Amino acid sequence: MLAVIKTGGKQYLISPGQKIKIEKVDVALGEEIIFKEVLLTIDGEDIKIGTPNVSGAQVRGKVLAHGKSDKTIVFKYKPKKRESKKKGHRQSYSEIEIIEIKG
Repeated sequence: MLAVIKTGGKQYLISPGQKIKIEKVDVALGEEIIFKEVLLTIDGEDIKIGTPNVSGAQVRGKVLAHGKSDKTIVFKYKPKKRESKKKGHRQSYSEIEIIEIKG
């Protein structure tokens, strides 16, 4: 079974047992999280497409870890003005293991 969920402004194609990194959520380690914004479910030949969400569908996951991704460098330069800015950014994430897809 496959599903497409929306969280943190992004969409993810998931299946049970898969581990994904999403935008950080305020859920403690080891606790379950339920995603209710399910856009699509695929179960063999049965495909359900939501408008915008599939009614009655939900995805259960377990929070494995919280962390920060690698640093991204943002460098801006204006050539004729001798102006430059260098910034770094580390995005926070939560690692989730998908337990079950109910559709």
